[in-house]
Amino acid sequence: MTAQNGNINQGFEEGGTEKPEATAEATVEVVVAEESGAQGREQWSSPVEFLLSCIAMSVGLGNVWRFPFVALDNGGGAFLIPYILVLLFIGKPLYYMELCLGQFSSYGSVKVWAISPAFRGVGYGQAIATWAVVTYYVSLMGLTVYYFFASFTSELPWSVCGKWSSITCVDSNTTANELAAKLGVNATSLTSAAEEYFSKEVLQKDPMGLANGLDVPEWRLTLCLLFSWVILFVVLAKGVQSSGKAAYFTALFPYVVLFIMLIRGATLKGALNGVLFFITPRWEKLLEPGVWYAAVDQSFFSLSVGFGSIVMFSSYNSFRHNVYRDAAIISVTDTLTSLLAGFTTFAILGHLADLLGVEVKDVVKGGGTSLAFVSYPDVLSRFQYVPQLFAVLFFLMLFTLGVGSASALTGCIITIICDDFPNFKKWIVTLVVCIAGFLLGLFYVTPQGQFVLELINYYGGGFIIFILVVCEIAAVQWVYGFNNFCRDIEFMLGRKTGLYWKFCWAFLIPVLLSVIFIYSQVTAKPLTAGTYVFPSNITAVGICLAVLACSMVPIFFFVEVMHRRNDVSSLWQAIVKSFKPTAEWCPKDPLIRQEYRQFTDVNKPALEGIDNPIPPVDSTISMASLHNGTHPTFTQYNTSV
Repeated sequence: MTAQNGNINQGFEEGGTEKPEATAEATVEVVVAEESGAQGREQWSSPVEFLLSCIAMSVGLGNVWRFPFVALDNGGGAFLIPYILVLLFIGKPLYYMELCLGQFSSYGSVKVWAISPAFRGVGYGQAIATWAVVTYYVSLMGLTVYYFFASFTSELPWSVCGKWSSITCVDSNTTANELAAKLGVNATSLTSAAEEYFSKEVLQKDPMGLANGLDVPEWRLTLCLLFSWVILFVVLAKGVQSSGKAAYFTALFPYVVLFIMLIRGATLKGALNGVLFFITPRWEKLLEPGVWYAAVDQSFFSLSVGFGSIVMFSSYNSFRHNVYRDAAIISVTDTLTSLLAGFTTFAILGHLADLLGVEVKDVVKGGGTSLAFVSYPDVLSRFQYVPQLFAVLFFLMLFTLGVGSASALTGCIITIICDDFPNFKKWIVTLVVCIAGFLLGLFYVTPQGQFVLELINYYGGGFIIFILVVCEIAAVQWVYGFNNFCRDIEFMLGRKTGLYWKFCWAFLIPVLLSVIFIYSQVTAKPLTAGTYVFPSNITAVGICLAVLACSMVPIFFFVEVMHRRNDVSSLWQAIVKSFKPTAEWCPKDPLIRQEYRQFTDVNKPALEGIDNPIPPVDSTISMASLHNGTHPTFTQYNTSV
């Protein structure tokens, strides 16, 4: 008799036609073998490495240099209300859903769409958005490298007005009011040495924007960009085995620096005024739809939902890993880190305002790169004791935050390629991806690079994620069905899914995100970078990028339908079949897969309760009893009858 992979020989199954003779020796053969696609798939060395990697991915530059000013611009302390509500009802449920998708299937963000192949284009669209973001994200890491090495000087170069400065430059030893009185001009027309150093010496920024095309990349920034990609390659070369080890540093070191900066900032004169300026609520802002849009945008940017990296990380988990617990830990950690960064930032800016003799609002230059490379360096240069030490720590922290997030985004692209081409060696794929990322990153280290960054950030990593996430959640919760999805979670985690999750997944998230997206388009204004307004021809390039990412959905829907057309009698049947899960949507371990099939065949009672763990389902054949962590090629049991 022929052995059946992962099954009892058909002759002994119920309904089988083969009958053993009474005098013959009957043999039951159970073959346990990994499928070629799942064989050798790496896993995290420990659950702690997975958790820290997720924290390093979610807690990134968006928390430190973006959240404080998004909160400030949208109601101060009052912004925490929509932000926390969005986190609870959109961010956390999406994070948990993506963790479950990756862990259940053991696939990256493209092959996970075995759950509903018609939506496979969502995975490719997210890959385009992820690649667009990671190319400029690493260029920002390159800037932190530049400042890091520039901090090893006896005098911080941005603390004085050098040969690159203008007559209105204010160094760290002079107040704006003193220089304004000396020049006979208004203090608001002056610029700090840190601001001019960043724009004229580091970026060598073209004031004409993209009107004159792109110039040659700046050689120092090019070397810093190369250094950043080399570090990423080292972190990612061995997959999660190497990136997991790096997460111990990338996830924990930034907190050490943040607490050092907070303690130092809290002891400075004027710190309290800065903190009060940050948290003072402006309740009228809650009635503005734009505030709620900003809350969703910040939540997406911070947690990294919708980019595919969460699915990728969880795909390397063991099947029974408790991602429910991890989703709660990560979402809470992300929020607390944002608050920590906000208090730290405005305590230091409050001190800067006190030194200059102006209001806090007058030293706030804006978020993003302005905070990281203008406001913070300006404050650090005015520290009385060892400003170089604090500058080194600060820029090392920013680089570490960048590594944590960029390694997750880049790893998502690498996993997609390795899933589609399992015979490719991962380190070679990683090398090719890093080289391609470096070459594309050269656009961002030209004198016009910051304008290119703004364009790609808005159209490549902004609102298109809203569209793709709506498609993602509709595919999982409406097409595959939230009852089926909750059943899969129950089998995987031994946990019933409560009404909170079902309501958010099936109704609240798709409706709110659709409304927010429509609102953002109705109220959209021309894209600007400071006083520079992007011309229509440049804006068209960004729109083409967004259209390319979104067009992956209909393109691959057509591909999937045509792929099934020859197997069915009509086009309609091919369309219907493309929405149904394939045989690949199941646990990859053959033993667990057998249990899953038995689990789905059993008539289960309706799920009750909210998030209450349940005991594992009983099965007639306990295949798990055969599983000891390593699978031999086959296990044969001989039973004489």
